[in-house]
Amino acid sequence: MIDKSRSTPEADLAFLRSIVQGGGSAKATLTLGVAYLAGGLLYGLQCLFHIGQMVGWIRWPDLANLAFVIGITVAFFIVLMWAIREDRKLGTAGPIVTRTLNAAFSSAGMANLAIVIVFGFGAQRDQDFAIWLYYPAMIFALQSAVWYVAWSLKKKPWMLATAAGGWVTAVALGVLVRQSGVYLYVCTAALFLLFAGPGWIMTRDALRARAADQGAD
Repeated sequence: MIDKSRSTPEADLAFLRSIVQGGGSAKATLTLGVAYLAGGLLYGLQCLFHIGQMVGWIRWPDLANLAFVIGITVAFFIVLMWAIREDRKLGTAGPIVTRTLNAAFSSAGMANLAIVIVFGFGAQRDQDFAIWLYYPAMIFALQSAVWYVAWSLKKKPWMLATAAGGWVTAVALGVLVRQSGVYLYVCTAALFLLFAGPGWIMTRDALRARAADQGAD
């Protein structure tokens, strides 16, 4: 009788290849890619809005300004919920490399929440908005570390470039907290380049993988 509980050499080889190459289903990166793409575009747009206010091109009432800022966040969560729903249609997650990356980015999200609370409380307590401006610097530093992990696993040059860009942005923002104009320009560029850019790459790859999976079916 053949013991079917044991994998074949071909299956073992395919599993090892998936670990090395990081292949997997489209589910692995769609939510992550859409989240980065939407976050970079929407919050980059918000920064452009603030630049328009700074140079005097936008002169809206306070209530309208608040509604716009809230609308950006609402739009982001709507896109994120759509991506999560789409992912659920694709079944379980892919190989170990992909699961490791998802865990790394999820952990970064948990740390982001703690950073928001710490810097938000500090800025409110000391009545110093500059303290809050250290928050984006820490976010880019944390993202830099996560992208370096991603590069270590997959060895894709754009991941290393994103990690390096995040590190440089974190340092620049930390130095520029008292120079709000330059700070805003740097943050705007970084959101488009280091969030929307990688998000577009991941979303494109995930959609291609989904199309390939559906074509194979």
